[in-house]
Amino acid sequence: MASALRPVLYLIGLLLLPVCSVIRWSRRFLTLRQIHSFADHIHAVSRNHHHLSRRALTLPGNWTLQGCFTDNPGARTLSGSTFTNTTGMTQEACTAFCDTGPFIFSGVEFGQECYCGNATLNGGVNTTFTDCNMACTGNSSEICGGPSRLDLFWNGEQPPPPPITLPSFGLWESLGCYNDSVAARTLSVGVGVQGLMTVQSCLNVCLASGFPLGGLEFADECYCDTQFRNFGAPATDGCNMPCAGNSSEFCGGPSRLNMYNFTGVITTTPAPPAGGGAPPPTGTPPPPVTSGLPGTWKYFGCYIDDAHGRVLTDEIPDNANMTVETCVGLCDAANFTVAGIEFAVQCFCGNEIINGGVLSPNQDDCNMLCGGNASEACGAGNRLSVYSSSSNITLLPVPVVQNTSLPGNWQYQGCLAEPGAMRVFPYQILFPTNNSAEVCLNQCAAFGFPAAGMEFGDECWCGDVENIQANGGLPAPETDCTIPCAGDPIHLCGGAQRLQLYEWEGTPLNVWHTPAVTGFYEFLIGGLTVPLIATLGINNKVTFLEKFGTGPPNSTGAYELDLSLTNNFNLAWREMHVHSDVFCSGSVVLPDKAGRVLNVGGWSLDSTFGVRLYAPSGSPGVNGTTDWQENVNELKLQNGRWYPGSMVMANGSVLVVGGEGGSNGIPIPTLETLPTPPGGSTVVHLDFLERTDPNNLYPFLMVLPGGGVFIIYYNEARILDETTFATTKEFPIIPGAVTGGGGGRTYPLEGTAVILPQHAPYTDPVEVLTCGGSTPGAGLALDNCVLIAPESQNATWILERMPFKRVMTCMTALPDGTYLITNGANQGVAGFGLANSPELTALLYDPTLPIGQRISILSTTIVARLYHSESILLQDGRVLISGSDPNPDGGPFPEEYRIEVYVPPYLATGQTQPSFNITQTDWTYGGQFQITNVVTPQNAGTRISLLAAVSSTHGNSFGQRTIFPAFTCSGSTCTITAPPNAHVCPPGWFQLFLLDGPTPSWSQWVRIGGDPAQLGNWPNFPDFTLPGL
Repeated sequence: MASALRPVLYLIGLLLLPVCSVIRWSRRFLTLRQIHSFADHIHAVSRNHHHLSRRALTLPGNWTLQGCFTDNPGARTLSGSTFTNTTGMTQEACTAFCDTGPFIFSGVEFGQECYCGNATLNGGVNTTFTDCNMACTGNSSEICGGPSRLDLFWNGEQPPPPPITLPSFGLWESLGCYNDSVAARTLSVGVGVQGLMTVQSCLNVCLASGFPLGGLEFADECYCDTQFRNFGAPATDGCNMPCAGNSSEFCGGPSRLNMYNFTGVITTTPAPPAGGGAPPPTGTPPPPVTSGLPGTWKYFGCYIDDAHGRVLTDEIPDNANMTVETCVGLCDAANFTVAGIEFAVQCFCGNEIINGGVLSPNQDDCNMLCGGNASEACGAGNRLSVYSSSSNITLLPVPVVQNTSLPGNWQYQGCLAEPGAMRVFPYQILFPTNNSAEVCLNQCAAFGFPAAGMEFGDECWCGDVENIQANGGLPAPETDCTIPCAGDPIHLCGGAQRLQLYEWEGTPLNVWHTPAVTGFYEFLIGGLTVPLIATLGINNKVTFLEKFGTGPPNSTGAYELDLSLTNNFNLAWREMHVHSDVFCSGSVVLPDKAGRVLNVGGWSLDSTFGVRLYAPSGSPGVNGTTDWQENVNELKLQNGRWYPGSMVMANGSVLVVGGEGGSNGIPIPTLETLPTPPGGSTVVHLDFLERTDPNNLYPFLMVLPGGGVFIIYYNEARILDETTFATTKEFPIIPGAVTGGGGGRTYPLEGTAVILPQHAPYTDPVEVLTCGGSTPGAGLALDNCVLIAPESQNATWILERMPFKRVMTCMTALPDGTYLITNGANQGVAGFGLANSPELTALLYDPTLPIGQRISILSTTIVARLYHSESILLQDGRVLISGSDPNPDGGPFPEEYRIEVYVPPYLATGQTQPSFNITQTDWTYGGQFQITNVVTPQNAGTRISLLAAVSSTHGNSFGQRTIFPAFTCSGSTCTITAPPNAHVCPPGWFQLFLLDGPTPSWSQWVRIGGDPAQLGNWPNFPDFTLPGL
């Protein structure tokens, strides 16, 4: 006998597999469908990944990947052997396991589950390949299916014929499928067989015992009798489970018997069979086993099983040689405290008696002799001989719905039927030992999901209320939700394909505004290049860097766009030149008086050591004359770097962090500073970067007002001392995906981070916002932002859900203190060909609104902006949107030359922009400086903002900072007090905006804090022009 509610734990596998690995024998309800021909459902697919592989490197024999197939936990696509490994699952491990089955199909699911079979069952069909998107727990570069999705493999052999109802065996004839009930058996005598169950072995035992009727149920149960009892009658369906010992034959189903009648003459008086499974000849069961048991184990009595579901949680596969000692030993080895033996050959383990299990009124009911020892009693049909190592056994009642004492504003809605193989909610979390209403609902609420459900005892599902109708969820009888929670056995957690449904009521978890004025995208100009880095120079022109040598033919690697001439393509663009490949380098604007743009790192070889400088020249409408300067023989990084982070420090020097040693090279888990002191190294090894490679590239770097450097890398963050770079503070792991599969924020998982506005007098803790990202391997784009105040005591991450999933996000600080979120995809990771489903809708984040209500949904573009896209703020308050280089060798999303601007809502209402004049543009900390001829046409309230110069690439806005300084106005003159120090405001160039209500002026550039590192005199080499101090 086996449970229809949970898979059976194959605990003996603990001896063969790592501790974290558990083998299961699938016993869930199966409905066999006609096996499609191979060509109907097999489609081989291959992809080129940067850090991600769909295909394992080595598979046994002729095994090959066939596609992503649907699966249903209530009715599996592959119904053979299975195991789970929460830390070591790989495609190779699963395929090797199934290959020894022997099975012809293997499938990996949910990152950690392996299934085997000889046919695709229960409606499993090939589906969208990207549905399989979860990283294998044993190799994050491989994909192991997804929620209810199998990466399916095939060994090239043809499937065997599907199971049939054996029409006859000797003089036995099939009567078809009959109903049955555990409380009122159609055939009253349960018997055991030697070995695994087959039709033949069951009928042979019945015949030898003198019974003319035999029936098989639930794949491995055999019953005999002389007549039909308890109104047993033919059933139209339900006999659909292959025999445990012969997958070509049916052996009944849940509460269904494949019934057979002996048509010959029986001369033997009916009697239960001798040996294993038979009651004792005297009718009195043998005494309990008292010796040979480990530790303090002893007999606790005969218990009723399965009146309301299994009373012990975990079942070991049937063993024809079962003994009390065998079962107790297996349970003890798996650290269970209760063992139960049933039906002569079955063993169950647990730590308490659940589902209202009680002692049988007749203790002699446990009278079946053990399959492996006829001198011991091993339970009976629905009776358990119970042993325990505890002094007392906890008896838990029949589980009920938890509809009181719920967390937050959750309310119970009822039992919900899932739509077959599809799912109502998109996000599944497995809690194999601790699932409960509280655990599941708290998880869903923490990630902003207002609908949740528990299923199959250990599954938690999160989503939106709208998913229910959209995905075909329907009300179901409460009696369908009968499985106790894995972590709370007195409460219910759904059933097979049934959700215990809860919804969040009252104050919404999220409010996404849809303002009447959203702003809009508009085409600006066609491009000469597909840029990798975009920077607004202090000449108010945009300089673009692109791949040089690995990019388009005849590219010079650099171009400058004059925004005042965009109506004349030939005049708008100026050709510039780099000397090495800047592909995936980093840039910052220096605080020297020329506002030079510094670019470091690159693609390979010498370019990874590159240090390049450009001093913006010219003005709108007037061509510049300067160009990029570089000579690796004179000036270079100490470590070659590809994907480095960079930042101007409080002391005015430049910090360069992390990267790899060229294209897909070794990790460079170090930092260094520029200028490099003569004769000395500034390289510092960072063990946390070494540990988190390759998911920590382009780390986010910020100077903190209290001193120190805040760094975000992969899914971690810490503060570094700004002198020694030793860690002074670490933070909790950054929340990622609701599914608990992690999630990173830096390349290649690529979200974006900004420091939120600082307001005079600068006493409030500064906050850092990180939005978007993805999960390793699987490439599940994240649909949330996280916020932290790093300098606060006990700082923790606050999560805010976005209306869309987003990876390769760009975020631009706007002069009114809001942030424009653009570009990216709904699925994948950064890299060539590694993402799809572009996200075309812009969002606005307003930090002045309450948490959970800060995001507005703005306008939509027609241009996909994926890998290598950028966004930067322009002088007039618009945002330039450029780039997208996802498929240089062709693909669904082209290399994107078009350049757009986004016109934010504050410029979309037709209001006249304010204006001002300024003459003092070189500011000292704490000094007071005037702007004159201030005009605010709307008189809607005056504000002044300072936005630091930014270089945009790969989700990073290098240098970004927003400051609202103190100021006073008298007439048309306003006096501004500069920020007090280099930690509140690192030295550099800032766009100064005057705001009339939300409407900004055109900006003017000011330099704050001077050039404390004297970069104007660096580098002193012949091939570099120095601006001086």
